[in-house]
Amino acid sequence: ERVFRLVKLTRDSVQTGKTNPRDADEKKRLTYEAFDYAKKALEKNQACFAAHKWFAICLSDVGDYEGIKVKIGNSYTIRNHLEQAIELNPKDATSIHILGYWCFAFSELAWYQRKVAAVIFASPPTATYEEALAFFLKAEEVDPNFYSKNLLMLGKTYMMLRDVKRAALWLTKARDYPAVTEEDKQVHKEALELLKKLG
Repeated sequence: ERVFRLVKLTRDSVQTGKTNPRDADEKKRLTYEAFDYAKKALEKNQACFAAHKWFAICLSDVGDYEGIKVKIGNSYTIRNHLEQAIELNPKDATSIHILGYWCFAFSELAWYQRKVAAVIFASPPTATYEEALAFFLKAEEVDPNFYSKNLLMLGKTYMMLRDVKRAALWLTKARDYPAVTEEDKQVHKEALELLKKLG
């Protein structure tokens, strides 16, 4: 439990900008520090869903500093740990949401990134918007309205699937979600912009 608090506190200080935004070195150091804590938690208890979840989250964060080859290579490990987290705790909406986000990200991978992935890996990671949608809906079923970003991602996924009516419904929910955190405020702003695009 103590290790998870350390992971969360360290990662939150990076994500919420509590570090000086101009201090890129400090942000990078904290990202790797959070990953070290997550690794230790996983080493201590492989049967703990939160250890798998935080390991996956922090490995993804570290990938931002390692380049596209490493990031894509890590993606298999990330998905594997998220699936283990969900298997250990099927009621953890956050793990389900993150796996949906993983699918969404690989659904919209740019063509040049797909080419790089195909050259480096025999079978690069793939996913569909339908898979992403299923995870986002499942997260919502497990814990309704738990996270503004899940509402936003439902709207964005329906947009990609060209279901304007459902996209508008979820984007409206994201827009109307109480903006408590900085992330909620960003979600609110993006939902507003996307709703304008939908007309």
